[in-house]
Amino acid sequence: MSAWLDILAGTPFWVATLRVATPLILGTLGVLLCERAGVLNLGIEGIMVAGAFSGWLTVYAGHGLWTGVLVAALTGAVFGLLHAWLTVGLALSQHVSGLGITMLATALSYYGYRVAFPKVSTPPTIEPFAPMDWLGIPVLNEQTPLTLLALLLVPLIAWGLQRTPLGLAVRMVGENPQAAEGQGIRVMAVRTGAIVAGSALMGVAGSFLTLSAFNAFYFNMVNGRGWICIALVVF
Repeated sequence: MSAWLDILAGTPFWVATLRVATPLILGTLGVLLCERAGVLNLGIEGIMVAGAFSGWLTVYAGHGLWTGVLVAALTGAVFGLLHAWLTVGLALSQHVSGLGITMLATALSYYGYRVAFPKVSTPPTIEPFAPMDWLGIPVLNEQTPLTLLALLLVPLIAWGLQRTPLGLAVRMVGENPQAAEGQGIRVMAVRTGAIVAGSALMGVAGSFLTLSAFNAFYFNMVNGRGWICIALVVF
């Protein structure tokens, strides 16, 4: 018993916990934004793969790490816009659209990797984010900036959804779109914005894997984290 308590009380345990939880936090926030607007985004698994690949490829091409994060977010937003067009604009099945985007984004990422590196057996590496040792906080000083970003986004998004007119509009659209439309809220616009913003966060969640947790892009590196994020929100 004392051995387990020593592990739980030790700094390495919490450092590892935060590191593992970061992509789940970012991905869950993305799913939450979509779900609160009344749309289930099953494309998260593929969007995370695309974010991981696009962010890593951007840095490998010689650009900065934050540029890679931005590109990953934009990649996620593009797939989110596609999902919004299919589900909100064309009123197609959210499940079919989401699963289709997962397959499309994953396939495009793997294909892009093979096109860019056709004869490479070992994945090329980059220099990832460095730990924030300047913070001087025992657990956080061993984390990267994306972990701090994830932790800051949790209360920020919670406050935004509960305390701002935009957050109220998002929740109203998700719970009762007819009433929202009666109040003059543009249901399609709000849902589209929520899906795009949520998908951008999913892309950033994927970029954490290649720009912080690891320093290369590997096949199957997302490894079901997207489905875990969906489970955390839905159940």
